Amino acid sequence: MTAMLSASQLADRLAHDAEAVCRHYLSAGHRAGNYWVVGDVANSKGRSLYVHLSGHRRGRWTDAATSEYGDLLDLVRETCGLVDFRDVAEEARRFLNEPHSDPVSSRRDNTLGSQPVDRPAGERARRLFRMTQPLSGTLADSYLRQRGILRASLHAALRFHPSCYYRDLASGRTSSYPALIAAVTDQAGATTGVHRTWLDPDGDGKARVDDPRRALGGLLGNAVRFRFPVHGPIPVMVAGEGLESMLSLSHVMPGMPTVSALTANHLAAFRPPTGCLRLYVAADADAAGRHGIEGLSRRAQALGILPLVLTPELGDFNEDLRRLGPDRLIANLRAQLAPEDASALFPA
Repeated sequence: MTAMLSASQLADRLAHDAEAVCRHYLSAGHRAGNYWVVGDVANSKGRSLYVHLSGHRRGRWTDAATSEYGDLLDLVRETCGLVDFRDVAEEARRFLNEPHSDPVSSRRDNTLGSQPVDRPAGERARRLFRMTQPLSGTLADSYLRQRGILRASLHAALRFHPSCYYRDLASGRTSSYPALIAAVTDQAGATTGVHRTWLDPDGDGKARVDDPRRALGGLLGNAVRFRFPVHGPIPVMVAGEGLESMLSLSHVMPGMPTVSALTANHLAAFRPPTGCLRLYVAADADAAGRHGIEGLSRRAQALGILPLVLTPELGDFNEDLRRLGPDRLIANLRAQLAPEDASALFPA
């Protein structure tokens, strides 16, 4: 009987049948020793994602390409494109109440019989973004204003969710918090993922949880985009890591197309748009940030794009904005920009 099991109990039951779960939801993969190996949570062919099939970590999975991880309940959620925990639990209970003794017959059925099911990686992200509301006047707008970002509601990529599902990966406990939602898009403007920042309901910064920021969906090569024109080339732009850091740059350089790749690894893999001539790479002042700068700079040079680095005075550009003020941040940026870009953005 699985109807009354908690989230952690459901995860444990799924882990007990870890290989059957993998064969059912990740049928494009295969067993390799004590692991199930597959391309990603969209059931693509490849070797990026691996699931532990034995030992004390049985049922835990990691995607080396995206840094996503979780247990098998998270895997069910991702592969099925579910948003509400109630739907995730119902799917897990349905699986657990069905026989799965035959590894071949346990593969998910479809019209092609033996072909893996095509589950787009960003479907859950797109569904979540459709459930959001405009940012202006919300708790998320207030949160960003407290961070010195005063015109965030002008960005179509930013939205608000009043009660976004959150699951603690260690305990399995579920809850919900208001959240700032940012759309991750590809070069064509299609939403491939989302970034969530869970917020304290009383307006005191981020929610008091272990990891108040998480991304999901197709992140590799894509980004959260600000001030990007719908049509035409983008000869000059800025790419960087953190959402608030890049929003800070967009705040003081409203005429500059800017993207947040969310992490240093994803920054290194960002795909600059066609027609880009100069790419300013802005990253946090740490080892991971340097990795992102170097990786994206090499990619830009290979495409014939001139990479130029922007560095903050403090830890990141949002810290510069909050602690040093917009005028000091503008002066620091003006000194690092190419003369033609400085004069266009900050006319005398």
